[in-house]
Amino acid sequence: MPFTHTDPARRSPGQYARAAVQRLRLRTLVTLGVLAVFTAALGRGLGLHDPRFIVSELGLLVCMFLISRFVLPLVDRVDRGARGEESVGALLDELQAHGWEIFHDATLGHGNVDHIAIGPPGIFTVETKSHPGPIRVRRIHGGVLAQAEGHSEALERVTGLRAEPLIVYSRAWVDRPFARRKGVRILPASLLEGHLLGLPERLSDEGIHEAGDLVARAVRERRVRRRLVSERWPLPL
Repeated sequence: MPFTHTDPARRSPGQYARAAVQRLRLRTLVTLGVLAVFTAALGRGLGLHDPRFIVSELGLLVCMFLISRFVLPLVDRVDRGARGEESVGALLDELQAHGWEIFHDATLGHGNVDHIAIGPPGIFTVETKSHPGPIRVRRIHGGVLAQAEGHSEALERVTGLRAEPLIVYSRAWVDRPFARRKGVRILPASLLEGHLLGLPERLSDEGIHEAGDLVARAVRERRVRRRLVSERWPLPL
């Protein structure tokens, strides 16, 4: 089933990360704007040579330095991650023409799963990484592998079927594509579609739709619960 904005279980690729980028940018602009207005007000009220105005001006400069040193690089990393999810998501969406069910930004109780692919070869979770590389499979951090395995275990609890975890690098060279570490398969995005289409069939069309319905129901329920919690205890922007 293709993505539609009316289905709460379906999101566009990278939607969660893209929203995070927008929030970070908005908070940065608001912070700088408030500090600039406050500094200008002090200068007008106290005079440009008043020590309090000079201190506030120095504070604004320090804030600008900290934002350029820490916040802007963070925004860039999140933005790069969103672009990676969008590119890998576009590749996975092409599988829908071959009878696959595809979900993006799915929350199943163990963090946010970048992509879920359900097709004739079975069920897969896809964790997208946007590091430029090169990537040495044996040096991939254990926490990254544990996250991917956790996503697959959460999906298995929902569907009752084995889910294979994949880590896909959107733009990096991988030294050992298709290698596994701790049960997680590693590969570059350029080989993802061909790999999935070349696997032997294990699920019927009916099995694919049944698993897709289970995932869609679980995602909807999670989002309803999160919305109710956010409405009861709203968080500031």
